[in-house]
Amino acid sequence: MNIVANLLNSSLGKKFIMAVTGCALFLFVIGHLLGNLQIFLGPEAINAYGHFLQSKPGLVWSARIGLLAMALLHVWSAIKLSAENKAARPIGYADAPAPPEASYASRTMLMSGLIIAAFLIYHLLHFTVKVPAVNLIKDPEFRDFKTLVTYYPDFVPVERGQNVYRMMVAGFRVRLVSGFYILAMALLCLHLSHGVSAMFQSVGLKNKAFGPLIDSIALVAAWVIFLGYVSIPVAVLAGILK
Repeated sequence: MNIVANLLNSSLGKKFIMAVTGCALFLFVIGHLLGNLQIFLGPEAINAYGHFLQSKPGLVWSARIGLLAMALLHVWSAIKLSAENKAARPIGYADAPAPPEASYASRTMLMSGLIIAAFLIYHLLHFTVKVPAVNLIKDPEFRDFKTLVTYYPDFVPVERGQNVYRMMVAGFRVRLVSGFYILAMALLCLHLSHGVSAMFQSVGLKNKAFGPLIDSIALVAAWVIFLGYVSIPVAVLAGILK
């Protein structure tokens, strides 16, 4: 209990919590991207991936609860550290000049993180819960897109589960949805471009010798993730994915 109390009450502990939760969320972002990119392999691949997840509700819900806990701890530690840093300054953030070495990404970490959290809620309501008020999709069957599988030898189409491919294409066909998604991914990757580097610094793995290399890797990773995620709505709007 003392260890937990020290982590929650000390600045160093909060930085450690933010680093560990940030790492977990970063790995999820990569895994989610790899899953989503299967849409370029065709309907069969992405639907098989979706059906596999749907067939493991215990695994999926455990992951969701774990990620929610990680996200809440990450946001909580960020807000607390920001408040502590502000309280320690004799001049408010609005009046104090930014340190010359501080990047735009580092100065907007809290704000971009909160906007990303808001987007995640929207994204879940859109593609997971499929709330009509937020999906902006005219197709009335969006909530019930299903994929049919023909079973041999009877050749009878049998409903197998959600047609993830059709759902994603229909969702990103709405320009406003795709635009919001691309903007959110830009903010996410701006956040990651500094956050991944800060993660190493928080756990004491970043020094003067390897600092520039870590910064470069974080920037490249952010760009790769951004291009990977936005390639899907761009391909849908361009008619490549139909």
